[in-house]
Amino acid sequence: MGARRVVLRDRRGRPSATLDWRDDATLAAATVRLPDHSWLSIEPSAGVEAPWGAIDRVSRGGTPLTAATAIDWARVSAIPTVAEPARIPAGGGTAILNLLAILARDQGVPRLVYAGPYPTEALFMALLESFRPDPADDALARFTRGELAWIPAPFTPSFDGDVYVQWRDRVEKVMWRGRAYYREDWSGVRRHAHLRVHDAGDTVRCALWALGAPLEDHLVLDADGTLRAIVARGDAPAGGDAAPGTVRAAVREGLVAMVIALSAPPLGDSVRGVTAALRFTCGRVDGDLARADDDEVRISTTLAGEIARRLRDAAGGLPAPAAAHAARAQLALAALAEIARVIADPLRARAQRRLAAATPEAQAEALRRETVDPRNARTITAAVADLVASGRVDDEPDVEGDEAGDRDD
Repeated sequence: MGARRVVLRDRRGRPSATLDWRDDATLAAATVRLPDHSWLSIEPSAGVEAPWGAIDRVSRGGTPLTAATAIDWARVSAIPTVAEPARIPAGGGTAILNLLAILARDQGVPRLVYAGPYPTEALFMALLESFRPDPADDALARFTRGELAWIPAPFTPSFDGDVYVQWRDRVEKVMWRGRAYYREDWSGVRRHAHLRVHDAGDTVRCALWALGAPLEDHLVLDADGTLRAIVARGDAPAGGDAAPGTVRAAVREGLVAMVIALSAPPLGDSVRGVTAALRFTCGRVDGDLARADDDEVRISTTLAGEIARRLRDAAGGLPAPAAAHAARAQLALAALAEIARVIADPLRARAQRRLAAATPEAQAEALRRETVDPRNARTITAAVADLVASGRVDDEPDVEGDEAGDRDD
């Protein structure tokens, strides 16, 4: 049988996806373009695998990556389950979901559902990029219960050099140098994003955010997504990097407790295990609030300096000592949560691998845990008290890092 190729294009007219259809209207193959300009291939009806049954295969450069439950591409009726989503490169899962949304919309399918296992928050956030939840109220809770429908609402991408933009009535997401910047509000759902897209006058800015405000701009775009300027600071300050300071012990323990609180209860011991050998430092982090590497969790001195400044200023205009202390405690808790959200994903991924490598008995014991250890709350409270009392994240004084105008990251 012959094949008919359909090419989908980005906002500048460049190919963003291809679909090869057989004469009997079944899909022979498809490709989707990634933000880094490489391509993923989709092989429909690639075989049968337990426990999924019939599958489609996802590959990159001829190397199979993972399988997904098979889709009737000629009449899309459901959102598939991906066996190993972590093996798909950045932006790949979103590109596949967007292709599904385009086809469902063009086929007149009003709503899709996800009926597979593991309705995670990560999948929920990915679906928001190409679909709208119906209803939007309490959407995440409905999704985890398998009760949420999704209305196709695909975006249009653009691939401009190393700046990738997703457009849906406005610029919604930008990827640049491996970083993803998001709008805070998506289809009636608010997402916490420390790398954020926001409007500023007649421009769209991609910026590093913390504690409810931008810390530094990285990109300036026109409203249509065209790059106007790269304003991110260079990779290294003049004179080289200062030696990183050590994070205060109580702050470190509070951050670990917060990551555990943000994770599924079975991962608690594994998170403690993977963090036990890590150094927690405060130093240079290029373009981000914090990072978690193989041997270190590092908090940006830009963020540490902003926290110190905010703590100094938090009591302004509050004559009562109790009110001033409460304001500082609220800020300290928000600051710890800001850092914990940034480092949680890489630490959770490491904890999941650790649990997967554990004995069946240890795994069974972990999976029986349904609640977070209540001692975590006391640890977090102690970290807040320490941060309020010391006014800083790290042990060693760093005059430059504490200056309100310091932006050496």
